[in-house]
Amino acid sequence: MKIAVLSRNTDLYSTQSLVKAGQERGHEVVVVDHLKCNIIIEQKKPTVFYKGHYLNDINAIIPRIGASVTFYGSAVVRQFEMMKVFSAVESQALIRSRDKLRSLQVLSRAGLGLPKTVFTNYAKETDEILSEVGGAPVIIKLLEGTQGLGVVLAENKKAAKSVIEAFHGLKARIIVQEFIGESKGSDIRAFVVDGEVVGAMKRTAKEGEFRSNLHRGGKAEIIKLTEEEEHSAIEAARKMGLAVAGVDILQSNRGPLIIEVNSSPGLEGIEKATGVNVAGKIIQYLERNA
Repeated sequence: MKIAVLSRNTDLYSTQSLVKAGQERGHEVVVVDHLKCNIIIEQKKPTVFYKGHYLNDINAIIPRIGASVTFYGSAVVRQFEMMKVFSAVESQALIRSRDKLRSLQVLSRAGLGLPKTVFTNYAKETDEILSEVGGAPVIIKLLEGTQGLGVVLAENKKAAKSVIEAFHGLKARIIVQEFIGESKGSDIRAFVVDGEVVGAMKRTAKEGEFRSNLHRGGKAEIIKLTEEEEHSAIEAARKMGLAVAGVDILQSNRGPLIIEVNSSPGLEGIEKATGVNVAGKIIQYLERNA
């Protein structure tokens, strides 16, 4: 089988891990920079042109699409789908996962635990917004943020009002979420592949930081999920339509709370923390379906 990893950087750990896992299982694996693909739309003959030739011999793709290029990246994935190429992450699920507000609405409808969240159309009633999520401290997030960027902890009412007003003044779309104090700066990343949690780690923020992202200096350790946490992770990925997903969960007094479902989760942290060959699990998923 010929597999294309859609990635802008061949040197990234996740890209290299997927290439190695595919080759070890006897497949031909190529890395394709999706931003350098030309999409050719023609009646009954959709094609992708890349570096001087047509990509018409690909059996499966693994999208590694950065948040900043979601529009074009998802269009490339959709083109491959039109060419009857199997994708580890469907284009519509990719787009859905990048919309934080839509994701929360989907998860809420599914009855999954979530931090209480408020979204407004640049409303000036900041007192009411803060009251709805239980008052300060609160978490304020840009809808387009990723890897902890665009996420602010406002520790008191005055700071929260200033941040909300500043974002609104810039016409930036934000959500305001309740702060889950009992999580103590930690969260869980559960890696789901084809309806199964293949690995889970607990991420703890470094001292003086509230964001537990490994990109922000957080530490990771292996963790065994409770039945409720495992069920929440699997259901969150399923409701989002993602066969491959990183589900971020906060441990709270009222059970697991989903904070994000990531459609292009990094492999380095989870593989090093758990010792699980997650890339190999993704390749096996392709083998069963492509």
